[in-house]
Amino acid sequence: MIRLQFQDLKLIAPILKALEAVGYTTPTPIQEQAIPIIFRKNDLLGCAQTGTGKTAAFAIPILQMLSYSKVKTAKKNIRALVLTPTRELAIQIEENFNQYSKDLPLKSLVVFGGVGQQPQRDALK
Repeated sequence: MIRLQFQDLKLIAPILKALEAVGYTTPTPIQEQAIPIIFRKNDLLGCAQTGTGKTAAFAIPILQMLSYSKVKTAKKNIRALVLTPTRELAIQIEENFNQYSKDLPLKSLVVFGGVGQQPQRDALK
C-alpha cells in the first residue's frame, strides 16, 4: 500500500514546516482519512487508539482553513472552538495547536473550570 505524504494532503508550507519540526513524517491512517473530509467541510466522527494522531487530524485542517479565511475584523473574534471532557486533554490539545500554528498568524487559548476566571477572561480579550 502506498502511503500518502503530508504534501499530498495539500497542506500549506507553514504547517508542513511545523509538522517536520515535531517529527511527523507521514500522516497516520486517521489523519490520512480525516483531513480531506474536514477540508470538504463535512462532519466527521473519528475513532482511533491513543497516540495515533487524532488531535492533528482535526487541528491541521482547522488551522489551514482559518489561515485561508478572508474574515478580517478589528475585534479578535473566536473563530474555532474545541470542546474536551477533561482539563488535561484541553491543555494537550492547545499545546498541539500551538506547535502546528507556530508560523501562522493565529492564536489559541485554553479555557477550563476550577481556576480563577479573571485571568482567562483577560486572555480572551
